[in-house]
Amino acid sequence: MNEFLRDWRNLVPLVGLAVLAGAGVFFAFRTRDEDIDEIERRRRAYLNRVGRIVEGHILEFAEHDPAAFNGGPRSSVSAKAPLGSEPARTGSFFSRRGGNDAVSATRKLLHYTYAISGVSYETAQDVTGLEERLHLVRVAAGQVASVKYDPSNPSNSILLADDWSGLH
Repeated sequence: MNEFLRDWRNLVPLVGLAVLAGAGVFFAFRTRDEDIDEIERRRRAYLNRVGRIVEGHILEFAEHDPAAFNGGPRSSVSAKAPLGSEPARTGSFFSRRGGNDAVSATRKLLHYTYAISGVSYETAQDVTGLEERLHLVRVAAGQVASVKYDPSNPSNSILLADDWSGLH
């Protein structure tokens, strides 16, 4: 066996197999980045399926720049707009994308509040991509809305899903 390993031509296939095995292990166990829009879509579908409905109130509609949450300045976290109007689309100098693409990176959040068993919750839902269901002209601060929440985790809730809307 020692004679076999001394010849470099016999080592080449063994090194090749070791590299292939290492690459296989790397690709089998690496974590893949999931799309945030897909994660949010699955969360909405789950809550739409198992959620219970409670009365809530709309607080505001705001646009948030994701770059502000990834190291950008805190002063550019949101561009709030009055409810019932289309918010102004503004890009940020610190956004990851340049030019007009920064506008598409803006996330639209609908802030709302609700109470379950005497506990009040104030949260927001990312409604980016659900604008056609939102009807911004009909949304007003203080407006009553139906909120679906997870009975096992009441802080997990939605106002809108792909095929359900709690807006009245």
